[in-house]
Amino acid sequence: MTADITVRRVYDTGPVEGAVFLVDGIWPRGVRKDGLRLDRWARETAPSADLRRWFGHRPERFDEFRTRYRRELDGNPDAVRPLLEAARRGPVTLLYGARDTEHNNAVVLGEYLRERIAAER
Repeated sequence: MTADITVRRVYDTGPVEGAVFLVDGIWPRGVRKDGLRLDRWARETAPSADLRRWFGHRPERFDEFRTRYRRELDGNPDAVRPLLEAARRGPVTLLYGARDTEHNNAVVLGEYLRERIAAER
């Protein structure tokens, strides 16, 4: 059984399941802070500013971005811990603001969390 972790754009409408985390380092444009149901803004899980700038949402850099970002996550267990704990208890939704639904930090973070929980079982 894998962890129930959903990754979706913050701009998508409709209900979200379980604990909800915004996982971007920058608040998404046009979204009111009081208009978003969040359990936590987990900005400490976002890629470093240097990595984010280097990646620049360029799909051809995504594989290397994934490698570097996972290294950052490995080096920051305190940031990842609340998301892992929530995912162990039930469904989790990771929200992000990027336009690209396939090449973004939330996709990598979701994979990372699922793998960490699967390794525990």
